[in-house]
Amino acid sequence: MPKPDFTQYVIEANRRIVKDICKPFILSDGTYKRIMDLFLVDIKKGLGKYTHKKASVKCYMTFVEKLPSGCERGKFLSLELSGDVCRVLCVNLQGDDDFKIDWQNFDVPPEIKVDTACHFFDFLAQCLSDFIVKYDLQYDELSLGFTFAFPLKQTSISKGILVKWTKGYKVSGVVGHDVIALLQDAIVRRGDLPINDIIILNNTTGALISCAWKHKEAKIGVLISSGCNMCYLEKSKHIQLFKNAGNYTPTMVINCEAGAFGNDGALDFIRTSVDFTVNKNSMYPGQQIFEKMVSGLYLGEIARLTLLDCINAGAMLKGILSKEILTPTAFKIHDMSQIELEEPGHYAITRKFFEKMGYKHTTNGDCENLRYICSAISTRSANMVAACLACLVERVGDPYLIIGADGSVYRSYPHYPTLLRNRLKKLVRGDFKFDVVQAEDGSGQGAALLAASTKKKKK
Repeated sequence: MPKPDFTQYVIEANRRIVKDICKPFILSDGTYKRIMDLFLVDIKKGLGKYTHKKASVKCYMTFVEKLPSGCERGKFLSLELSGDVCRVLCVNLQGDDDFKIDWQNFDVPPEIKVDTACHFFDFLAQCLSDFIVKYDLQYDELSLGFTFAFPLKQTSISKGILVKWTKGYKVSGVVGHDVIALLQDAIVRRGDLPINDIIILNNTTGALISCAWKHKEAKIGVLISSGCNMCYLEKSKHIQLFKNAGNYTPTMVINCEAGAFGNDGALDFIRTSVDFTVNKNSMYPGQQIFEKMVSGLYLGEIARLTLLDCINAGAMLKGILSKEILTPTAFKIHDMSQIELEEPGHYAITRKFFEKMGYKHTTNGDCENLRYICSAISTRSANMVAACLACLVERVGDPYLIIGADGSVYRSYPHYPTLLRNRLKKLVRGDFKFDVVQAEDGSGQGAALLAASTKKKKK
């Protein structure tokens, strides 16, 4: 009589435990439809005169009333600040979809993220100066588009008040102040920058503008990176705060600030115990709830805490907790993407990650289970973003439109664009057609294009 295969029994039993722990990340079609409906409720609150103040999804006006025509010409600078990198670009628009881009990345030192406003904006001005000297632009008269990837309340295209910091930033003396004025002060302090006009926009708006330069049907922008946000072209008659401004242009791009969706508890019905822990341990508890469930800054930590639950349940790594795996934020989005990128049945990358976490002897079952954890968490992210985008597709109401997408998670995470599209197709009604297009050169190019179109309008 053959001996029973206890090894296979243990593998299958462990997989069942891991799947059970990950079950809260697997949401039904009906749940994603409910998220879509809840997002629409919040969009309407954000646009409303009497509900805007208490709305989680603020729907800030950008004062971008038209998207690029494709006829813009000249050299324009862009300063893009998001996450750990400050990027400076010079976009030379030559017409007929022809342009040349020079760019340079500058790492933002961790200490600058928590410094004073003066030091912070002096750092940005230094980046601009270094770039201008490198590309010999000292004698050009330049307009600057400033892509600022944090919640802004704008009163014009050239004035934006920082509402709050996100993404690990906590620079003093900026919240409640005009970001453009602070940058201009830093430029004046230097005295060597040939910058005349500055306009400001959110990075998601920049991605939409960049996409719209080549695709006239682009009406929605989404950015999935260290943060997550969306914007869309809204009819002015629905923007109640805009009416009070006495301006009646037909449309305006609305910066949703979608990362704050759920701040009022609207998403508590799907938040897991891990989601609550991630929020509790974050720099700003109670804020950016949606962002903490879907964005690159938090997905790795969600995966780490879920892995801890599986280890504590005895389903992985012999129930042993290493010092490394107990370290907060030790699991990065890059680790997740590399694990999911590996071909099924191949475990070299996953084992390398485990070794980094202090585990030298791992089984194929451990590797498969970790891949499952990463997949469950990244799939939920793509599906939740898709639910909100589906709401915006139907809100815009065009028979056909294009969604301009950008961000490190969208660009680099395996299968993310496919997951996003597949869920969108399930959620959007059949009479609305759409395509999702990656925004080339992203929000930085969009900022330069907006500076160009704004200069054209002034003329």
